[in-house]
Amino acid sequence: MSDKPRMLGVWSGVGLTMSDMVGAGVLTTAGFMALDLSPRLILLEWFVGGLVALSGAVAYAALVRLVPRSGGEYRYLSDLLHPVVGYIAGWASLLVGFSVPVALAALAAGAYGKTIFPSLDARFIGAGLIVTITASHTGGLRTSRWTQDALALVKGVLIAVFIAIGIVAGTNTLPQAPVIESSAGFPVEPFFTSLIFVSFCYSGWNAATYAAGEFQHPRRDVPRAMLLGCSAVIVLYLLVNWVFVTNLDTSDMTGWISGDTDRITLAHLVMRNLLGESAATFMSAVVVVALASAISAMMLVGPRVYAAMADDRFLPPIFATKSGAPPRGSVLLQGALACALVFMSEFRELLNNVGSILAVVSAAAVLSLYRRSRWTQDTRPTVWALCGAAVYAMMSAWMVYFTMKSSPKLPLLGLTVPTLALWMAAIVAAALTAFGVTRILRSRAGASTGA
Repeated sequence: MSDKPRMLGVWSGVGLTMSDMVGAGVLTTAGFMALDLSPRLILLEWFVGGLVALSGAVAYAALVRLVPRSGGEYRYLSDLLHPVVGYIAGWASLLVGFSVPVALAALAAGAYGKTIFPSLDARFIGAGLIVTITASHTGGLRTSRWTQDALALVKGVLIAVFIAIGIVAGTNTLPQAPVIESSAGFPVEPFFTSLIFVSFCYSGWNAATYAAGEFQHPRRDVPRAMLLGCSAVIVLYLLVNWVFVTNLDTSDMTGWISGDTDRITLAHLVMRNLLGESAATFMSAVVVVALASAISAMMLVGPRVYAAMADDRFLPPIFATKSGAPPRGSVLLQGALACALVFMSEFRELLNNVGSILAVVSAAAVLSLYRRSRWTQDTRPTVWALCGAAVYAMMSAWMVYFTMKSSPKLPLLGLTVPTLALWMAAIVAAALTAFGVTRILRSRAGASTGA
C-alpha cells in the first residue's frame, strides 16, 4: 500500500482538467481564424478540435487503467514502451509542456493586469502571480487542492456570466457567408492550420493523468474527470465562439489583431458593444482569473512528472514526492524556471512549435496502447479506446505536417538571439539526461542478470 495521500476525487479532477484547458486562447483565437474562415467554419473548427481532444481523452482513460500512477506521458511511455522514451518525454514536459506555457500565461496575465493597474510592470505582475501560486502549491496538499478548486469555480462562474450576457443581450443570428467564399470550396489548408491553434487551446484535457496517483480511485476517477471535463469544455468553447460570431462582424474580429495596444480580446469587444466600457474593463479581470487558474493547474500537475522521475531515481531525490506533502522541490523547480522565462522575450518564439512537440509526445503515448503484451484481462483497452488512439494519432500527425509546412524551423533554431539561461538549462538537462539514461540502462542490466 502506497503511503502517499490520495486527496483528489472526480470533481477536483474535472476542475483541474477545465482549469488547465481554459485560458485566454479561446477569447482571442477566433479573431485570427476569421481572416480565412466563415462563422460556420469557425464553429466547426472548435467542434472538430473538441472531438480530437475527446479522442485523446478516451485513449488516455485506457492508459490510466493500464498504469494508474502519476506522471502522465513519462509514466506511460516508460512502462509501456521503454524508460529512455519516457525520460525524454519527462524533459519535454519540464521544458516545453509546462514551464513555457506557465510563463506565457503569466506574461499575458501581467499584460491584462496592467490595464487595471497601469503603473505596474506586466512582467513583475506575471512573476508575482507565479510566485504566489507556487507558494500555495508548496504549502500542503489540502491548500493546493483548495486553491485550485477555488480558482476553477470562480473562472467557471465568470465565463458562464459572459456567455449568459452574450446570449440574452446578443443577436444570436449567424451572419451570411460571403458569396465568393461559398463558391470557393472547402479551405483545407487554412482549416487545418487553424486547427493547430484550436488544439493548443484544448490542450490540458489530460491534466488529471499527471496526478493520477493522488486520486482516491485513479482507475475510476481519472477517466471520468477527463471525459467530463473535456466534454464540458467543448460545450463551453462552442458557446463562447457562438457569442463571438453572432455579435461581431468580420471587421471587428480581425481588426483588433494589428493594433491591440489596449490588451483587448474578442470578449472585450462583445461586452463593450452590449454593455459599455465598464463591462469591457471587467473582462480584463476575467482574463486574469482565467490565466491564474490555468497557471495553478499547470503548477499542480507539472511537478508530478518530475517527482515521478525522481521517485524512479532518474532525478535527484530533492525532487521526489514526500509522504503527506506535495513534491516541493519539483514545484519550486518549475516555478523558478517559469519566472526566469517571464523575463526573457526571445523564448516566445518557441510557442510556434510548442503545440507540435506536445502533439508528438501525446500521440506516442496513445499509440503505446497497442502494446498487447502489456494488456491483462482486467485492463484490456476497449475498441473505443483503440479507435480514439488511432484518430488522435492521425490528427496529430496531420497537424504537425501543416505546422512544419508553414514554419519549418526547429524550435530552438528559430531563436535569433541566444539566451544564456535557456542554453544553461539545456546543458543541465543534457547532463541529467545522461545521468538518467545511465541509471536506466544499469537497472535494466541488473534486472536481466537477476541482480
